[in-house]
Amino acid sequence: MNVAQEAELLAVEIAEAARRSFCALFANGERYYYCTLYTTGEGHAPSLSAWSREALEREAAKQAEGGGTPASTIAELIKWSYADSPYCCFGDESFDELRRLFQARPSVAELEAADWELEYELRLGAMERAMSILDAEGLFAVNQPRETVCVLAEVMPPDEGNTERALRLNRAESPAMQAWLTEAAE
Repeated sequence: MNVAQEAELLAVEIAEAARRSFCALFANGERYYYCTLYTTGEGHAPSLSAWSREALEREAAKQAEGGGTPASTIAELIKWSYADSPYCCFGDESFDELRRLFQARPSVAELEAADWELEYELRLGAMERAMSILDAEGLFAVNQPRETVCVLAEVMPPDEGNTERALRLNRAESPAMQAWLTEAAE
């Protein structure tokens, strides 16, 4: 099997896990503006995070209770934070088999720097391709128009590659992408 075939098979596996989780999440009927698969700089198996307008309003109000910071300010601070979302790692059990697949792949400790870079790029490319597959299926337009959702495949902590992937996954002129580029891009 060549590298391209390997990457496509991994993308299909990621898409299957993410599809199960996103479908379960979207069943709540909320309006989403941020949907991401994220990983670490070590290229571990991805996890899902998302923000809906309703969840942002609830979370900002909750964090503002009893404090001196207004909910609107808190909302601005957490709007694009995968980690602050109540939906961070949502449906993580759907990723169990995927984690086993990632663990079976070569690790950073086993590879020379150049080979690890190729493996890392294969993993990130598979994540991006998985989100593209789900987007083509119309998944991100379930509760809202697609143009109002920023679809991402991210590395945490953030790097400039996140912006490059975001621009490939979203129309640059869409309202969601414009907001993300202004407020969160690296």
